[in-house]
Amino acid sequence: MAEKPHKAGFVSIIGKPNVGKSTLMNVMVGEKLSIITSKAQTTRHRIMGILNAEEFQIVYSDTPGIIQPQYELHESMMRFVHASLEDADVILFVTDIYEKHDESEVVERLRKAKAPILLLINKIDQATQEEVVDKIAYWKEQLPAQEYLPISALHSQGTPGVFQKILDLLPEHPPYYPKDELTDKPERFFAAEMVREKIFLNYKKEIPYSCEVVIEEFKEDDDIIRMRAEISVERKSQKGIVIGDKGAALKKVGTQARIDMEEFFQKKVFLDLYVRVNENWRADKRLLDRFGYNSI
Repeated sequence: MAEKPHKAGFVSIIGKPNVGKSTLMNVMVGEKLSIITSKAQTTRHRIMGILNAEEFQIVYSDTPGIIQPQYELHESMMRFVHASLEDADVILFVTDIYEKHDESEVVERLRKAKAPILLLINKIDQATQEEVVDKIAYWKEQLPAQEYLPISALHSQGTPGVFQKILDLLPEHPPYYPKDELTDKPERFFAAEMVREKIFLNYKKEIPYSCEVVIEEFKEDDDIIRMRAEISVERKSQKGIVIGDKGAALKKVGTQARIDMEEFFQKKVFLDLYVRVNENWRADKRLLDRFGYNSI
């Protein structure tokens, strides 16, 4: 009996901020790899999640939301998006039911893409059937796509159909990564992202956007991981807010992040957090290099 051909390829998840790209990525991979909050621009890097089976390997890329860059940080984020478009075998363009007809920049970029596009209309659990039909009709006029698929990533509604379409479109190819790999990112990256997620959840206004997290120390023993994490802020006044009265705010972030880390690593975690002022780091190429933004 002939061996079944093996399929493999890169699937890039593209769209504006806050349309549900990270939720979709986590559902498609079956693991929480991307941080999720209700705030826009939570994802800053290109995060790959690898789904393996005997006959296929799908390499998903969650990308930052497409925005008009205002800082050097934003420029770096958009370079991650452009790179993921260039090497995609399939593009998942995620919009949502609340789309306000302001996606022309994204659409222009996608019209030039060579890979087939699956256009996903997310958050249909918050819409009527008539609104969904209208939205599909609107997008058929805006952008040629292989399929127009209504989904609710949050409730995994319609996502099995998306998976099957991806599988149909993937080329025959040997696996790009070892079959036991789940992601291209190191453990330190995910530890830093867990701290950053808690910052987004616990602070308001500009604070989460002004913070970056780097794991300075990661020592793993048989029964415990000891970590030291540095939170960078842009101004001295922000340092006081992040630390909070008698360190209470920072302690809360640390406790919440440690709980997630212990679940993720399946091991006890000791987490030491401290805050440093790195003035205007979002515009500083040297610091962005250190934080991993200028390596694609």
